[in-house]
Amino acid sequence: QVQLVESGGGLVQPGGSLRLSCAASGNIFSIRVMGWYRQAPGKERELVATITSGGSSDYADSVKGRFTISGDNAKKTVSLQMNSLKPEDTAVYYCNAKRITSNYWGQGTQVTVSS
Repeated sequence: QVQLVESGGGLVQPGGSLRLSCAASGNIFSIRVMGWYRQAPGKERELVATITSGGSSDYADSVKGRFTISGDNAKKTVSLQMNSLKPEDTAVYYCNAKRITSNYWGQGTQVTVSS
């Protein structure tokens, strides 16, 4: 089992920055990919960014150049640095972890971008 807990969400003005963190516990050594997804009311959950155990990362086109994903195996965390935030970034952000046959989710943290 893998447990994921997100933190760092909140209210920020357009153009501002926010850093999300995800603390993982359990069988973390078998995790191959971790990432961040987001879901706005009435919309489907969408990929934001992923990072592999080897350190390679991938981003949705909508956040490239603005968001940075990072991981720390020793501290059992994955983070998402969000810069130049836009109102369209408003959503509940979820931490995700993938094993060969398992998929785990955190409870989500709200990010609201508004003036």
